[in-house]
Amino acid sequence: MTLKILPLKAPLGAEVFGVDLASSISGETLKRLKNAWHQHLVLRIRKQSLSDSQLISFSKLFGELDPPGPNPYGVTFLPKYPEINVISNVITDGKPIGTLGDGEAVWHADMTYIKIPPSAAILYALEVPEKGGDTWFANMFAAYEALPKSIKNKIKGKLAIHDSAHNSAGMLRKGYPEISDVRETPGARHPLVRTDPKTGRKALFLGRRTNAFIVGMEVADSGALLNELWGHIMKPTFSFRHHWHSGDVLMWRNLCVLHRRDSFPADTRRIMHRTQIKGEELIT
Repeated sequence: MTLKILPLKAPLGAEVFGVDLASSISGETLKRLKNAWHQHLVLRIRKQSLSDSQLISFSKLFGELDPPGPNPYGVTFLPKYPEINVISNVITDGKPIGTLGDGEAVWHADMTYIKIPPSAAILYALEVPEKGGDTWFANMFAAYEALPKSIKNKIKGKLAIHDSAHNSAGMLRKGYPEISDVRETPGARHPLVRTDPKTGRKALFLGRRTNAFIVGMEVADSGALLNELWGHIMKPTFSFRHHWHSGDVLMWRNLCVLHRRDSFPADTRRIMHRTQIKGEELIT
């Protein structure tokens, strides 16, 4: 097979052809994949057939793996493969086999509520519904660059709290209380603008809107500024939509993009297996 990497007709993303992720990956192929991932932020690789161990082996080519974050059920879905998180609405013998259910997952970056979030994620589709469940990605480099200078000045040096109590579907994680004052939001504090260490480019770094708070501001002022930023990044000029097929693999640079998921019919099945790559200290 001949490796081909074709950019999508979108503000980010490229599709990869001519590679079998279950097989040995040559050094030259890996180098091209890494360069394309760095350039396009999201890679799409279709028609793959991976066991869990093969998914882990491929993922480790890009760095040390981070374990999944806590889920609302307080369980490990695949005890034999604790590096893998299961994203699913399927219930077997009265118990969910994965997390996030069938509802919408709002715009977010993964696990930004910890001090050093994962740098990237790899998601493999085992079963998908015919309708719904699409995943959207938004380019945070482009979003920052398109901000008016006045807004760039407002957010320079500002830190925001990233909520650790809820997942992207709005479900309260086990062991966390609900809060009513956003100033008491549990979670890491990160700069609203981060600098990519390889290129020096700046990206918006928002995490998730719900319960976010800009440190040191009045609650109303923080909410207004965050609403302005979220209204900006949700413009279609920064994003693309992926419709899933079984066997699809999507890889994204977690600190440079936001993503979200459409809801899908509760009586259909969606099963995804996901790994994530350990991150590095954020640079402001």
